[in-house]
Amino acid sequence: MKKKIIPLLALITLPNISYGQNFMQQFEDLLSKKDTVGQIQLLNNWEKTDNNDPELYVAYYNYYAMRARNEVIALGNNPKGNEALEIVKEDSLSGNPVAYMYGDAYYDRSLLNKAYSYIDKGIEKFPNRLDMRFGKIYMLGENEDYHHFTEEIIKTVKYAPAINCQWLWQGNEPVEDPKEFMLSSIQSYVIQLYNTEDDALLDNMKMIAECVLEQYPDHIESLSNLSIVYLLHKQFDEALAALTKAEKINNKDCIVLSNMAHVYKVKGDIPKAIKYYNLTIKYGDEEMRKYAEKEIEVLKKM
Repeated sequence: MKKKIIPLLALITLPNISYGQNFMQQFEDLLSKKDTVGQIQLLNNWEKTDNNDPELYVAYYNYYAMRARNEVIALGNNPKGNEALEIVKEDSLSGNPVAYMYGDAYYDRSLLNKAYSYIDKGIEKFPNRLDMRFGKIYMLGENEDYHHFTEEIIKTVKYAPAINCQWLWQGNEPVEDPKEFMLSSIQSYVIQLYNTEDDALLDNMKMIAECVLEQYPDHIESLSNLSIVYLLHKQFDEALAALTKAEKINNKDCIVLSNMAHVYKVKGDIPKAIKYYNLTIKYGDEEMRKYAEKEIEVLKKM
């Protein structure tokens, strides 16, 4: 899986809290200098002075997460999307690489657990801080801990109604369009699960989709995700039922229409498959239109 630089929770100041602002400015300065001794000394002093500052827990999380990460040079046959240097045998006629050299990272489990412990304290004290929740979820995904990754997503979705989805972000700033932002972010996490191509994680996708739909029954993306899980399990009637609900919500969604066409195709209902591919052509973009046109050509020859 492709490794990315950790998108650590942003370090920003609280304009109405002079202590917090001063500590955060000092912490940022020590970060830039890579002074880890100074960082932990400052964090300890900050905690003694104001342990109710939410940015303290963000800073602790950053400190331990950055210390946990170790960069390495890896040699392997599959760089999995990393930028890589190809290694080719000098006398090779094909010119095909025999291996790849690329940058990778691993995490010290003890230090990473400390990072999680601090962000967990932050979430417990400030449960409406979505940046803390998403910061932890991202790191769990980065470390391919998909059990807890899924668990934290579900916790977030279930908590949203308690605050009417009025999430806060860094510096206790309200999130703009919080429901849409939360759901679109969760959709990106679901795509991350799907892109692993690990069939064992289909149940994780299903759990997230069902949880979202309990709170937001009109969420088309979750209905579509549910249908994909059913499709891959060859539960075609269940897939069609989820897609039919999605179509009733938005009958111009080209992804839903294309997936419905595919379900009808595998079920052997050629007329309905062609009908929904034609609707895909009508409402889809150029790429979707070309795909649907090719599918119709194939179906007409069957």
